[in-house]
Amino acid sequence: MKKHQMRLGTVVTALCLVSLISAGEVYAASLDEVLGVRSSTTVDGAKSQAKIDEVSEETRDLLQQYKTVMKVVDGLRVYNQQQRRLISNQEQELAELEESIDQVTVIERQIGPLIERMIENLEKFVDLDIPFLISERRERIDFLKDTLDRADVSVAEKFSQVLQAYQVENTYGTTIEAYTDTIELNGATRQVDMLKWGRVALVFQTPDGEVTGVWDNEARQWQILGDEFRRGVRDGLRIARKTMTANLVHLPVPAPGE
Repeated sequence: MKKHQMRLGTVVTALCLVSLISAGEVYAASLDEVLGVRSSTTVDGAKSQAKIDEVSEETRDLLQQYKTVMKVVDGLRVYNQQQRRLISNQEQELAELEESIDQVTVIERQIGPLIERMIENLEKFVDLDIPFLISERRERIDFLKDTLDRADVSVAEKFSQVLQAYQVENTYGTTIEAYTDTIELNGATRQVDMLKWGRVALVFQTPDGEVTGVWDNEARQWQILGDEFRRGVRDGLRIARKTMTANLVHLPVPAPGE
């Protein structure tokens, strides 16, 4: 009986050991599975995180590219607005130029007769003015007349030459000049020193200083002056030739008329 119980206990012990060994193997297998799953999950999580990081980086790159493109778009929008304004102004200028071109023919037809009338009026003015530098002034008018009929000179150049002639005549009224000339005096030709004092007086004096005279524009002839004007005319000639400093001179001046 005791031997039977001891065997039974041995069997039970053996069974317990087998059970413990089996349980341990089962637990180890479960732990390996759990660790395997966790390891797989960790790897998958790392891959997912890497994918997320990659997508995030691509998103940031795309956002940066978008911002860059939008800056370019804004710049192009401002540039296009400027170009529209520029084109609008150019179209307006083009319309004005086309209108001006249409008027060129009309202007050319009108300016030709105008230039001719200006030359005629200038010639009349010189004929009626006191006769200072008369040869030079008439030569200028003859030149304008010859240029008027020349086809190789533009209308603009002809008009410019006439304006220059008018400016020269205007300048004569504010200048003092001394020059040598020949005049008819008492039926004889005399060489004299001529003094033009603006357009106020045109006087002469012979080189020896014996005869002094003045141009009477109303009578259109020369008049002999008394000795009281001899020194004044002489000093005036010296001032005009810059051999004497400017000073008051005694010259015959016609009284203002009505």
